[in-house]
Amino acid sequence: MSDPADGLNSDLSLFARIDTNEIDWQPSPSPSVFRKRLDLAGDKEASRVTSVVRYEPDSRFHSHPHPDGEEILVLEGVFSDEHGAYPAGTFLLNPEGFEHAPRSTDGCVLFVKLRQYPGVRRQLTVDTATGSWRQGLSEGIEVQDLYREDGHPEHIRLARFAPGASTPEHEHAGGEEVFVLQGSVEDEFGLHPAGTWVRYPAGSRHTARSSGGALLYVKSGHLG
Repeated sequence: MSDPADGLNSDLSLFARIDTNEIDWQPSPSPSVFRKRLDLAGDKEASRVTSVVRYEPDSRFHSHPHPDGEEILVLEGVFSDEHGAYPAGTFLLNPEGFEHAPRSTDGCVLFVKLRQYPGVRRQLTVDTATGSWRQGLSEGIEVQDLYREDGHPEHIRLARFAPGASTPEHEHAGGEEVFVLQGSVEDEFGLHPAGTWVRYPAGSRHTARSSGGALLYVKSGHLG
C-alpha cells in the first residue's frame, strides 16, 4: 500500500492487493454505512476511490451527484434509490450528471468505484443473474460482458472459472483490476480468496488458475 499521506494504493503503476476479509470496517459520513477502502487518491470524501461498502438496515444518504461517475456491483442484499431497487448481482454505471439518494431497507453490501467513469457515457443497469455468457480465454472459463463502449478504454466483465480451469499467460496492456466474488484464484502473485481485490498495472503478465472454481469481477484497459 502507498503512504496514507499520499492516499491508498494511489500509484496506478504499482501492483496492489487487499484481502478485505483481513481489514476492519471504517465509518463513512453516514452513521449506518461502513466501508473498506481499496484505493484512494485525493480528498477522502471527494476523490477517486474503490471500496467495499456495507449499508446497515434502514440506511440512507441525502441526494448527491457523482462527478466523473459511479460504478456499483451489488454483492449482498438489495440496494435502492429513487430510480429503482437492485438485488445482489446487479451492476450499475451512473455517469457524470447522475444524481440519486441511495438507501437500503434490509441492508446490503456493494463493490463501489467513484470518479472512474469520466466523460460522456451512458447510464447502465445489468442484471447479471440473467446475462449471457461467452467463451473466455481458454476452456472452462466463461465471460459475461458488462460494459464496453467505443471511445473509452474500459472493458468490464464477469469471469467464471470451472474447477481446474486456467488462463494462458497473458499481458495486461492497459492494466487490470480483479475482485474475487466466489471461490478463489491463484497466480504468480499468490492465492486470492473471495473478497480479495487485486490490481495488475499496465504491462504486467500472469497466468490465473482456479482449483475449485471461481467468479470474478474484472476491469481492464483503464490503467494505461
